[in-house]
Amino acid sequence: MADELQLNSTSQNLLNQVAHYFQGDVQVQFIGTFKSGTVRHDQAQVIQNGQQLLVQVSDLTAPDFVVTHEILHLLMTLRGFPKIYFPLTTDDHQLDNQLQYFGTELFDIILHLVVYPEQRRHGLITPEIEAAYVRGVRQLITPEIGKLDNEMIKRLVVIIDALVLLGPTLGDYRSVFEQNFPMATAAAQHLYQKITAKPTDEPFQVRRNAVKLFKAFDDQMRTWKLAELHLTDFAMITSVFSKRQLQLQVKQVFKLYHSELKDKESGTRAVVGFALADDQNSLVLAGPSTPSAGRQFIQENYEKTVSELFNELKLPYLLRS
Repeated sequence: MADELQLNSTSQNLLNQVAHYFQGDVQVQFIGTFKSGTVRHDQAQVIQNGQQLLVQVSDLTAPDFVVTHEILHLLMTLRGFPKIYFPLTTDDHQLDNQLQYFGTELFDIILHLVVYPEQRRHGLITPEIEAAYVRGVRQLITPEIGKLDNEMIKRLVVIIDALVLLGPTLGDYRSVFEQNFPMATAAAQHLYQKITAKPTDEPFQVRRNAVKLFKAFDDQMRTWKLAELHLTDFAMITSVFSKRQLQLQVKQVFKLYHSELKDKESGTRAVVGFALADDQNSLVLAGPSTPSAGRQFIQENYEKTVSELFNELKLPYLLRS
């Protein structure tokens, strides 16, 4: 199951849970012997190759923490929690990559509201892990310089995640954050309060809090007069429907817009479906090239039921419990 190192019983049990949901081979691979003394999320990745899932770990500082972190993310997906997708393009490859990076990081923060408490419950977040995590934070972001700069976006993302792991007061590391990142820490605490005001236990709650974070993050960017991410437009999140909603017409659940962004797959201007309930991008269609054809295309899709459209598009969706 693993090269060189032996995982603890908690890690093994979680791997067995994945095997229960995934009909294939699940393995952990340790690459090399490097130990940085830090804990970061880029120290492991999950690779799927057909019927094989491989958790690759590149830093052996805290193998059980890193492996269980990846496994818990994987279990959430296998158990039917929402995912984030990026089917649109701005036609600027660098900008697309930046938006995908920050969109994924912010969405993962919401998943960490489930993942970190589960790791803590299993004794996998210890004072030593917290110290290594904070060392990782210090690697990822530089101290503030007394005024807003281009790194504020990354600082804010990283510190919101730190609040989720360390708690709302940042535990023993409050002074580290307040002295080195005072503006980002204050803003992060404000956003943390928003995303923890209601639980994040069910798939619908994950989507709700992800959308809340996307919007609150852009509010903070406006306050700082920095570029907004517009992730409610650019990113698509798995829809979570009631059985009744599936039988409603599309126009009763979504607002369809002929976007300025392009469908990545076809290269044509996209028609984006925003959920009326939360104004989040929830479906993307390759739209016609002309505005008049676009209006007719939208009207035709409005008349379909939600179930019909999602089945036509082969778009995954979740049912509310």
